[in-house]
Amino acid sequence: MQPRNMSMSGVVDLAAVKAAQEAKAKAEQTRAEAARQGGAGAVSPADLVIDVDEAGFERDVLQRSAEVPVVIDFWAEWCQPCKQLSPVLERLTVEYNGRVVLAKIDVDANQMLMQQFGVQGIPAVFAVVAGQALPLFQGAAGEQQIRETLDQLVQVAEQRFGLTGLTVDPDAEPGGAAPQEVPAGPHDALLEAAVQALDAGDLDGAVQAYRNVLSDDPGNMEAKLGLAQAELLQRVQGMDPQRVREEAAGKPGDVDAQIAAADLDLVGGHVDDAFGRLIDTVRRTVGDDRDAVRRRLLELFEVVGPEDPRVVGARRALARALF
Repeated sequence: MQPRNMSMSGVVDLAAVKAAQEAKAKAEQTRAEAARQGGAGAVSPADLVIDVDEAGFERDVLQRSAEVPVVIDFWAEWCQPCKQLSPVLERLTVEYNGRVVLAKIDVDANQMLMQQFGVQGIPAVFAVVAGQALPLFQGAAGEQQIRETLDQLVQVAEQRFGLTGLTVDPDAEPGGAAPQEVPAGPHDALLEAAVQALDAGDLDGAVQAYRNVLSDDPGNMEAKLGLAQAELLQRVQGMDPQRVREEAAGKPGDVDAQIAAADLDLVGGHVDDAFGRLIDTVRRTVGDDRDAVRRRLLELFEVVGPEDPRVVGARRALARALF
């Protein structure tokens, strides 16, 4: 099964469609179930660094991320920078003693996972925390930078999701503790139906499925973000890209033209261009026009995900443009 929050990553970057509120609840359910069954037990140091493929991604990464942050190292045998980075990641993972797990994914053998995460080059390092994917860094990095990144990851995992990691026993047999199944939530069937509709191109069906969830649970963050994604794809479905871009280039003061072009930018994977276009438009506009652009920009933030560094930077830029 493919990771739900990555199902459209070939179109837009959905690194954080799994919202914190939903993910935290599922993580808590998983820990409670593990405790009820007597606990997950200790793992050996060898269990902290694992090779992962498409068939095992659901079990080894998504389910395990409800217990501990899973760092993903996308690598290939022919990649020289990977051969420098991977040993450092492996050594630090063992040193962190259960606070993180390292999942190594060979991109040559797992092209689908590479595409789902939107990997443009390797080495590329991501993390999955309580089912929520976060980009960490791309390219070779120094040990100090990696330590700082892992420290921040561990802090976020503990403070926002309550993940304290795994118990490591040097004498434990490798493979002794299997990840627990994540209990199904009350709206999982509807959410899965919405994702399947998205994957099948049934945008109307996806929108309706997400709205059905929100009618019962208005605070469901996964449904809110999924609805934002589906509505974005609906908006661009009938557009003529060339005409939209020509109008945007010829009419920099036309709010509707800029908003439409930003939608196309995002669907095409040009996240920074979409954000920059709307922030520039905010600077040039006032009143209702400015508010319309601001609202659309906030909607696009939801599609990309609140933890994405590009969203964090664009929020700061938007604040400067407004104030």
